[in-house]
Order: sequence, then C-alpha cells, then structure tokens
Amino acid sequence: MVYVDPPAWPYRDRLWSHLVSDVSYAELHVFAEMLGSPPRAFDRDHYDLPENRFAMAVWLGARVVPSREIARLLRTANLRRPKHSVS
Repeated sequence: MVYVDPPAWPYRDRLWSHLVSDVSYAELHVFAEMLGSPPRAFDRDHYDLPENRFAMAVWLGARVVPSREIARLLRTANLRRPKHSVS
C-alpha cells in the first residue's frame, strides 16, 4: 500500500507531503512514476511530493495518513532509512 501525509511541510514557498510504501521501494517507485514524480524527489525512503500533486496521489490510490504515521509505517515495514544511515 502507498501512503501520503497531507501537505504541511514548507520549502521554497510550497507545501510538501511525504509519499511512502509499506511493501517495497519498487512499489513506491512505480507509484511515483505514475504520478509523474522525478527520481530526484526520492529521499532515502520516501518521495517529497508538492501540494499540487497531492490530490492526484489520492486519486491514484494513496491512503492519506497523519504525518506521524509515515515514519511508523516505514519502521514497521523495515523500510526506514534515517539520515545517519548511508547505505
């Protein structure tokens, strides 16, 4: 399943969401490609998604969850890659 949190993270005059998978990075990359997200938007274990793509992500099937759930979902799926982890 792919999840997205509501756009709430400010950066460069925009709000951003996080897009994650609790299955695999492969699932996440395929979903992001369908959404039109560039590979550079992938950050270790999630995609940074601008607010103008949020509705499309939901339309494509991403489940909306609170921001605090994003890291928990990644940890539970053993897909979390913290900043200090460089592998």
